[in-house]
Amino acid sequence: MTGDDGGGDVTAPASAPTPLDWKFSQVFGERTAGEEVQEVDIISAIEFDKSGDHLATGDRGGRVVLFERTDTKENGGNRKDLEKTDYVSNRHPEFRYKTEFQSHEPEFDYLKSLEIEEKINKIKWCQTANGALFLLSTNDKTIKYWKVQEKKIKKIIEMNMDSSKAIGNGTIVFSSNKQSHTANGEYTDKSYTNLSKDFSSLGAIQSLRLPVVVTSNETNLVPRCRRVYAHAHDYHINSISNNSDGETFISADDLRINLWNLEISNQSFNIVDVKPANMEDLTEVITSAEFHPTHCNTLAYSSSKGSIRLIDLRQSALCDRHSKLFEEQESPGSRSFFTEIIASISDIKFGRNGRYILSRDYMTLKLWDINMDSGPVSTFQVHEHLRPKLCDLYENDSIFDKFECCLSGDGQRVATGSYSNLFRVFGSGPTSVEATTLEASKNPMRRQVQTPSRPSRSISSSLTRVVRRGGESPGNDTNGNSFDFTTKLLHLAWHPSENSIACAAANSLYMYYA
Repeated sequence: MTGDDGGGDVTAPASAPTPLDWKFSQVFGERTAGEEVQEVDIISAIEFDKSGDHLATGDRGGRVVLFERTDTKENGGNRKDLEKTDYVSNRHPEFRYKTEFQSHEPEFDYLKSLEIEEKINKIKWCQTANGALFLLSTNDKTIKYWKVQEKKIKKIIEMNMDSSKAIGNGTIVFSSNKQSHTANGEYTDKSYTNLSKDFSSLGAIQSLRLPVVVTSNETNLVPRCRRVYAHAHDYHINSISNNSDGETFISADDLRINLWNLEISNQSFNIVDVKPANMEDLTEVITSAEFHPTHCNTLAYSSSKGSIRLIDLRQSALCDRHSKLFEEQESPGSRSFFTEIIASISDIKFGRNGRYILSRDYMTLKLWDINMDSGPVSTFQVHEHLRPKLCDLYENDSIFDKFECCLSGDGQRVATGSYSNLFRVFGSGPTSVEATTLEASKNPMRRQVQTPSRPSRSISSSLTRVVRRGGESPGNDTNGNSFDFTTKLLHLAWHPSENSIACAAANSLYMYYA
């Protein structure tokens, strides 16, 4: 469901692409029937690397889990050949577990009497080098820079002596220690000189057994924390983003954005500060920030008032003035108690070419053209059917849930999550009517039991299709249904070069392809 086409050219061509037929691919960490989900196992971050060959997830227990793509290797695929094509959709990406490590531990700030959770808020991949993987991970206060590298395993294959030839009980017997001085004043130990000449005459030394260590062909993944960027944020970190220069990155909390150099952990530069002199005058906070994918001097950040600011680092050291402001004007007479809450942007993402920005607020997805600040070029209704229930959502705090969003590599589609472990995929073009709702189910292969209270569901290619394209959302009042607000799909990521989506439902990671 698209609308509010504010004009302007969009990433999709004039003729909208054919709607995709999504299928279930894989699931990692699937729960068995009746199994309780531990809080620490719930996934809190998902990120593909630029090549799409690796996927990282972070959880509330402070762990980072890495997955690697297997189908290109098994099919003899060549990465250089794959990179020649901008967007490939005829292959089926498959991943396998690679490794995991403990990134963050729970801490306690004694100065502020504040507990700091180990939960991973964001993960960002950095440039690879010499076959090693590099990534940034952050919790509320501390960012860490990790290197994961394969190292060959060293093994002890034998001892240097046959133990059967050792004498006595293994006591080492030395010959008399005779020393002789050389012409330059140095001395030699005759006993060791003789050993080198006639080892067989000194069988006693054979009891000194030393291991022989060799490097095997087997490898082991070794994660190592290279840098720790700490004590730079007074408020909770909500975003980190790598710069296209490969050397710097930003971190954002509620009121400030800091610029870091990857190699310098004890110093950062404050480039955005929205903290007022009097905190009583505070009207908005920073909710998300991201660097432009190709312009190292440009970044965008969103606010709780529903606005997106584009800033240019070349203008001044402190970017307290934005170069462009993107916000949608409020309709007269539509204001209510919930207006500002649901207008707050929870996530922004640049498109691959950097011309478009996708934003997610509680009710909608919006696609913005950075060359047109009069309004969004497309608006996608995600939770409009929940508008009559805003009071209930406020009472149970669901109205404050922060849903992420993502764009396909070709920019033709956008996706975001919802309740009941649902996620929605929309065509981003002005003429597209593609709107597909899918369920990240506990068991995507299971057959649904039909009940009178729910609309009929069909199984298509092993995937539970909750709503047909263009249909009404489940859980609206006309069908007499209600969402399960305890199950929410907050985190998802789109493969950078293929129609494949990774999404998290509680502790399970689901993969879908089209």
